[in-house]
Amino acid sequence: MTQATDPAHAADSTLGHVLYVLRANPVTMLAFGMFAFLILSAIFGPALVPYDPLATNAAAALQPPSAAHWFGTDQVGRDVFSRVIVATRLDLSISVAAVALSFVVGSILGCIAGYWGGWLDSVLNRFLDTIMAFPLFVLAMGIVAALGNTIENIIYATAIINMPFYARLVRAEVNIRRDAGFVRAAKLAGSSDIRVLATQIFPNALPPMMVQVSLNLGWAILNAAGLSFIGLGVSPPTAEWGIMVAEGANFIVSGEWWLAVFPGLWLMFAVFTFNLLGDGLRDIVDPRKRT
Repeated sequence: MTQATDPAHAADSTLGHVLYVLRANPVTMLAFGMFAFLILSAIFGPALVPYDPLATNAAAALQPPSAAHWFGTDQVGRDVFSRVIVATRLDLSISVAAVALSFVVGSILGCIAGYWGGWLDSVLNRFLDTIMAFPLFVLAMGIVAALGNTIENIIYATAIINMPFYARLVRAEVNIRRDAGFVRAAKLAGSSDIRVLATQIFPNALPPMMVQVSLNLGWAILNAAGLSFIGLGVSPPTAEWGIMVAEGANFIVSGEWWLAVFPGLWLMFAVFTFNLLGDGLRDIVDPRKRT
C-alpha cells in the first residue's frame, strides 16, 4: 500500500492540517478553545455543578452573587450558576441536532437541483421561496405551536427555517462546478453521477457551507432561546437559557439583575463562539488549503 493511501498517514496529514490552521490564525485558535469549553461544560457540567439545578430552597431565594452562589439564586432559591451550566447541554444539543438535520436535507436537495436542474430545480426553488417568504422566527413559532412545544419539534422547526440556506448555497456551488474540467475527467474515468457529486463536487462546496454552519449554530441557539422566552420552547422548570432570561426579566426592575444577566451572558458567549468558528472551519475543510 502506498503512503498516499495509508490510513495512518492520511490521519496524520489531517491532524497536521488542522494544527496548521489553528497556528496560522490566533482568532481561530481562540474560537476553538471557547468551543471546547462549551463542549466540556455540556458533557461534564451536570456532574460537577455544586447544586441540583431543580432543587428549590425558599430560605435562599433571590440571593445576590456570593461565594456560596456564584451567580446568585432565583425566585425559588435555585442556584443560577448550576442551572446555567446544566442548560449548556440542552441548548447545544438542540442547536447541533437542528443544524445537522438542515445541513443534510439542504445539501441533498441542493445537489439534486444544481446537478440535474430542469423541473427539479424549478420545484425546489419555488419550495424554498415559499419557506423564505415568511419571517423565519414567526414560521418557527407557527410550527412549534401547531406540533407542540417539545424538544423534538423545536429541532424540526429550527431545521426547517435553516434548510433553505444550505439548499441554495449547495445548488449554486454544484451548478458552477458540474461542467468543470475535473468533473468531466471523473465522468470519463467511469464515475457515476452520484460518485462525482460525492467525491468531486461536494467537497469543493464545503468551505462556504462551513461558514454557514457556524452562523446557523448561533442562530439555532437564539431561536431555541427565543421560543422559550415567549413560552413556546422548552417547558419550565427545565434549565434552559431562554427560560431563565424570561423569568429573570420580571425581576430586573426590582434590582435582582443577576437572574437575567448571567444566562444572557452565557447565551451571548455561545453565539459569539460559533460566529468566530466560521473562518477556521472553512479553512479546515477547504481542499485548496491542503496544498
